[in-house]
Amino acid sequence: MPRIAGVNIPTNKRVEIGLTYIFGIGRKSSQDICSKANIPDTKRVSQLTDDEVLRIREIIDQDFQVEGDLRRGIGMNIKRLMDLGCYRGLRHRKGLPVRGQRTHSNARTRKGPAKAIAGKKK
Repeated sequence: MPRIAGVNIPTNKRVEIGLTYIFGIGRKSSQDICSKANIPDTKRVSQLTDDEVLRIREIIDQDFQVEGDLRRGIGMNIKRLMDLGCYRGLRHRKGLPVRGQRTHSNARTRKGPAKAIAGKKK
């Protein structure tokens, strides 16, 4: 089971799919990585040689921000918005939808489970 960017890649999947298990790498990025490393589309992760795994690691280290660094960057961006006190930062702080979604009837994912209101019976 190859370990790339601190993530164990599943061995029975194709390389293109297995790379998407790394946070920050999607299908398009994994296709680009495979083409740069000269790995065929049909190859499985279990069939990779040590040299090919090393090439993949080097490409990811050079061209992509993944896992911990990416999570830290996203967190810092959100913290910056909250410190600025801009509208988006206030919405993050209050735990409400940030991108203009309605909150009257939806937004249960952001707001959490519905809280019962005492005395409301109709």
